[in-house]
Amino acid sequence: MTTLPPCPTCGSTLTYEDGTGNYVCPECAHEWPVKADAAAEETARVWRDAAGNVLQDGDTVTVIKDLKLKGGGGVVKQGTKVKNIRLVDGDHDIDCKIDGFGAMSLKSEFVRKS
Repeated sequence: MTTLPPCPTCGSTLTYEDGTGNYVCPECAHEWPVKADAAAEETARVWRDAAGNVLQDGDTVTVIKDLKLKGGGGVVKQGTKVKNIRLVDGDHDIDCKIDGFGAMSLKSEFVRKS
């Protein structure tokens, strides 16, 4: 069971969430945002390459080891430069296009910032 905070105005424990991102007190009609301090709690994710350098969207990276492609697509060789990367959440953190292979996803642990 979730516990909702008491009303900051009157102290009532009968508060409820109204579905628009606010808590509401039925006794004094006070409304306050659910995520009042969420901005302070949220931290931006930082992506790092194999050497510990911070990666950003649009960076150019170099592949540091031969990567076999699933599905018999061949091998991305060590030293291949990848331009204009896009960082995403997930197991494979980098979306990119590699000449000769097309669009693919890479793990940040197998690249170095150029």
